[in-house]
Amino acid sequence: MSLFITAEIGINHNGDINMAKRLIDVAKDCGCDAVKFQKRTIDLVYSKELLDAPRESPWGTTQREQKEGLEFGKDEYDEIDRYCKERGIEWYASAWDMESLQFLRHYDLAHHKIASAMIVWEDFLKAVASEGKHTFISTGMCEVNHIDRAVEIFKEANCPFELMHCVSVYPMEDEKANLSAIVTLRERYGCDVGYSGHEVGLAVSYGAVALGATSLERHITLDRALYGSDQAASVEPGGLRMLVGAVRKIELARGDGKIGMLPEEEPIAKKLRAHIPV
Repeated sequence: MSLFITAEIGINHNGDINMAKRLIDVAKDCGCDAVKFQKRTIDLVYSKELLDAPRESPWGTTQREQKEGLEFGKDEYDEIDRYCKERGIEWYASAWDMESLQFLRHYDLAHHKIASAMIVWEDFLKAVASEGKHTFISTGMCEVNHIDRAVEIFKEANCPFELMHCVSVYPMEDEKANLSAIVTLRERYGCDVGYSGHEVGLAVSYGAVALGATSLERHITLDRALYGSDQAASVEPGGLRMLVGAVRKIELARGDGKIGMLPEEEPIAKKLRAHIPV
């Protein structure tokens, strides 16, 4: 199965549907398989105290104004759905509450995504698993028992899933990546394991694919200097094109691991070993 590459738009659209469409264009033109967004019901995800707290942003002076400014509603998601169909690229979203999960059911999406923050909410996991859609499950901020329980829930529901090794630091320092966890997760759970990265640069993602990651998710942006907490850990268009091209080559180069002489090697071996007594 070919590596599944998701361009995580998240909230890097800054509440602008035209910017979201430009990011969709970037993902499609660079060869990604899907784009991903984040859906929240503001009053369910955040407390009133936090929402009333001061925060300077392009949308106002409170946390509520900032978070509402970043959140897309039905009109925007209808347009995202239409535009992704027009461009021929999948989209899906990580829901952060039950109401948002219900909202996403209005669309014929092939995938769900469990954000790292959500993996400890068992009722939410059960609700997602009950839909039977292939689900990417990020493992940032997790202990082994959290992952054990999530895997158990999805197996009990007979819902296809894929773990995604993740370190929930934005941006993440390369030495914190712990890419060997991809192998650990694959051996412990016997399932596909991808990589969701928040590092600056591309090398760590290349390493994840070389270790056998079956999917790759990176945040994308038009410009890392734009407003937003995720922008600094995101990949700009030129970098995304390099990333997709390189990981496709790494995927091909990884091979099947079997040892043996290739047909193309046989005449070379015959020539270079001609002087050796048999």
